[in-house]
Amino acid sequence: MTDRFVIEFDKALRTLFAPAQTTREMPGSKAPEAELSDRERAHAGALMRINHVGEVCAQALYQGQALSCDDQTLRQALAKAADEETEHLAWTERRLVELGERPSLLNPLWYLGALGIGIAAGKLGDPWSLGFLAETERQVEAHLDHHLSELPSQDIRSRAIVTQMRLDEIAHAETAVRLGARELPTPTILLMKLASRTMTRTAYYI
Repeated sequence: MTDRFVIEFDKALRTLFAPAQTTREMPGSKAPEAELSDRERAHAGALMRINHVGEVCAQALYQGQALSCDDQTLRQALAKAADEETEHLAWTERRLVELGERPSLLNPLWYLGALGIGIAAGKLGDPWSLGFLAETERQVEAHLDHHLSELPSQDIRSRAIVTQMRLDEIAHAETAVRLGARELPTPTILLMKLASRTMTRTAYYI
């Protein structure tokens, strides 16, 4: 238990305070930097900050679910998805630097909240945990669709990152369904959307 606690605590520290790593090439990295007005750059940076917060939360969510999951196959699937989310974390982190923006100052708070939600979801049993994961990914997909409509059309680098993230999130949701995700009750889905809206509106500025 002590070893496991140290490992999980190390994951949290790496997510929050260490540069994230990626094995895949950052989408759009070969595209030229777009000419953006100050307003466009600030807006693109704020959207990428929201996406970065989402990836911080994804790390915590997967970590929490894995901690409360006993099925080895499911734990492996969660680990694979978490690895891809780490790449998203690296991409959004680097894009924030390129745009001259910073991560959210509330990342530790977002992380702790998502970790608690992940553990709670896992305690409900694998079908409900997977259902929560699938619905989370669907809502993330919707957010990314919105961001694609909001990002400046000439900002190819940001748009390439968001596009690839969207494809990965769709795949994660499909994996959760394939592994036996249970459809969540409508009130739960609405509550998740409300919490997500609160997070994104706050992260846009802070």
